[in-house]
Amino acid sequence: MECPVIKVGGYTDHIHILCMLSKKITLVKLMEELKSHSSKWIKTKGSEYSNFYWQDGYGAFSVNPSEVAIVVNYILNQKEHHRKKTFQNEYRTFLKKYEVEFDERYVWH
Repeated sequence: MECPVIKVGGYTDHIHILCMLSKKITLVKLMEELKSHSSKWIKTKGSEYSNFYWQDGYGAFSVNPSEVAIVVNYILNQKEHHRKKTFQNEYRTFLKKYEVEFDERYVWH
């Protein structure tokens, strides 16, 4: 999709994808394709994944090119990072820090 991947990683309840966004595709289309194809793929990996689905929403943030290495390191250290703080608490803190308005009713479903 002409969106070169820099780093992918995650933890038990979420995933991080650091990539370049092509000028030829919208973010919403990228996420729609990524979720659709990965859901179909994982369901081929065994019956235990037959009920797998992604949540409806997603978070997307731009990254300053000078901070790409910091984000890559963050993605690499998810397991250690989430021993200290849950994903939900970290995400709330991030949204508040950058003054992103959100409604709890819609963030986790």
